[in-house]
Amino acid sequence: MAHTPYGYRIENGTAVIDEEKAEKVRSLNRGYLSGLSLSVAAKTAGIDAYHGTAGRMLRNERYLGDDNYPAIIDKETYEKAEAERVKRAKKLGRIFEPKKEDKPTISKKFTIGQVIQKYTNPFTQAEYVYSLIESEGQ
Repeated sequence: MAHTPYGYRIENGTAVIDEEKAEKVRSLNRGYLSGLSLSVAAKTAGIDAYHGTAGRMLRNERYLGDDNYPAIIDKETYEKAEAERVKRAKKLGRIFEPKKEDKPTISKKFTIGQVIQKYTNPFTQAEYVYSLIESEGQ
């Protein structure tokens, strides 16, 4: 485990719930769902974190439990908090759709002169063959 999420501690190589901090994580979720902003919900929960850190904590799926971490919050609370976060982000215009990138077209048609020389070095041979390209098609 590279980084132990807030609310857990490692004992004998296993992640266990740090009940005091886990309650703060639960309180963060409750506060956010009650309408508080991320930073105020974190501060109210006793977590010293900026808006972005509180948001990442809210979105951390490890709190649902997995093979390495026991669950701190239930799935219903997690999904409600995520739906609320997305709703607020949309209202503030903070949902960004990824831009479609124009892929460059690569010509695969070309004409080449007759290959006469043979080099033992493959790089030299490639340079020679590329130098024989006469035209590229569309």
